Amino acid sequence: MWVPNLPITIFTGLAAGAGALCIFKDIHGGVPFDKTVMAEGKTVIVTGATSGIGKEATWEFAKRGAKVFMACRDMTKCEEVRREIVLETNNKFVYCRPCDLASTESIRNFVDRFKKEEPHVHVLVNNAGVMQTPKGVTRDGFETQLGTNHFGHFLLTELLLDTLKKSTPSRVVVVTCSAHAKGKIYTDDLNMSTNYDPVAAYNQSKLANVLFARELGRRMLETGVAVAAVDPGFSDTNLTRHMAMMKSVTRFIVYPIFWPVMKLARTGAQVIVHAALDPKLQNSAGDYFVDMKKAIPSETAQDYELGQWLWKVSERWTKLDQHKEALRISQAA
Repeated sequence: MWVPNLPITIFTGLAAGAGALCIFKDIHGGVPFDKTVMAEGKTVIVTGATSGIGKEATWEFAKRGAKVFMACRDMTKCEEVRREIVLETNNKFVYCRPCDLASTESIRNFVDRFKKEEPHVHVLVNNAGVMQTPKGVTRDGFETQLGTNHFGHFLLTELLLDTLKKSTPSRVVVVTCSAHAKGKIYTDDLNMSTNYDPVAAYNQSKLANVLFARELGRRMLETGVAVAAVDPGFSDTNLTRHMAMMKSVTRFIVYPIFWPVMKLARTGAQVIVHAALDPKLQNSAGDYFVDMKKAIPSETAQDYELGQWLWKVSERWTKLDQHKEALRISQAA
């Protein structure tokens, strides 16, 4: 039997359902970080600032009055995003600088230029990352995910450490995720050259992030440089672009199912802003935060000896001493 108002009823029901999902998504995402905490006078570096939570964190820092440097690989995309952020925040002190985390030479060049332009850096956000990439290596021969997510940020932080110390109180924010709990450091084959698995490689890189943050925090005790590892949660970003699921028709089935419980990128970025600006966190020494609350990382992530081992390997693999010497010569010229 035909019901005259059935199409309207169906449409109304669908609209109400969509509205309810949006409300649920907002509530599930959590509350934003205190908007009264400003960042005037602070110089901030954000890696991977052209999309996702990196872009949103950059927007937040700019809105709060910081001078922000977007350390990115794609300068065309970076400039587009930079203009958008400047117009929306009315903060003209937002800059693009080339920095490819998959190239130690690019990282050193970024630091060299930055130090010649700026005397201080108050917040370094190690955010850029790749996820479940096909088997491959960076320009320096590192497995792509470990090289980009860990080694690149390790070198960047180490080369900026003297400036961070001169800029105290300052902070280093390392973005990781819950995948670190499933991670294992393959000490016999860090590059996973004999048995590559994209998921295991990603988990290893995220575990490396937490180990790095904890060891850096220990080394920075009493220096005025705070360190925090943060988990932005299940956020709706393009980080999953390499996953086979996201390249197939399956995406149109799986994505809508998970969409309601995925955080908006701007919501996910709040954990970064919290770790970077909350006055209560100035003594953080590699602490781990989930949804702006201190949490306990995995047992492996708390392995002190493993953290030291990874640090020493990172120094050797990135040729840290050579880059420091080349940077010293360039700065003195």
